[in-house]
Amino acid sequence: MIKFEKYKSIYKIYSWLPVIILYISVFNEFDLNYLNIDYFSFNFPFLLIFYFALKEYNNFDYLLVFIAGLVNDTVVGLPLGISSLSYILVCIFASYLRNITIRPHLIKDWFYFLFVISLINSINYSVLFLFFSYDLNINFYIINNLFTFLLYIPTSFVLKYYFKAFQWLVKVTTQ
Repeated sequence: MIKFEKYKSIYKIYSWLPVIILYISVFNEFDLNYLNIDYFSFNFPFLLIFYFALKEYNNFDYLLVFIAGLVNDTVVGLPLGISSLSYILVCIFASYLRNITIRPHLIKDWFYFLFVISLINSINYSVLFLFFSYDLNINFYIINNLFTFLLYIPTSFVLKYYFKAFQWLVKVTTQ
């Protein structure tokens, strides 16, 4: 019983860590534009949302993802609901893949992720250009798509270790 009380607060923080990181990334608009690298941009919330929706993480609620999209729209200055729609579509596609997959495979998930972010970025571009008359650069979307796709594998390896540590923490707190 002493171990449970000792790790209880760590367990709560660790279990909500993905949602906290998601909100920090949407508040920050995390994309390394501060380094003044011209052709480097990626969508970190897409990586987080796809991975945790694919793994069916308990505290990664879709309502919280929707609210994170609203926050992102407010911070970036997009019409309210564009990012929320994108984030929820990522959740839906990841849930679909999780339900139809018998044996998960990282490379198949990776290429499915490319399809999903390509589709969502094209929907975003079309909606913003046609309905809201935004003057958008298609090269930004292509570069963002490419680097988000390429960073999925390293991000999944890092998050895999998070899951292993979380499972160890769950085992320790239930003893």
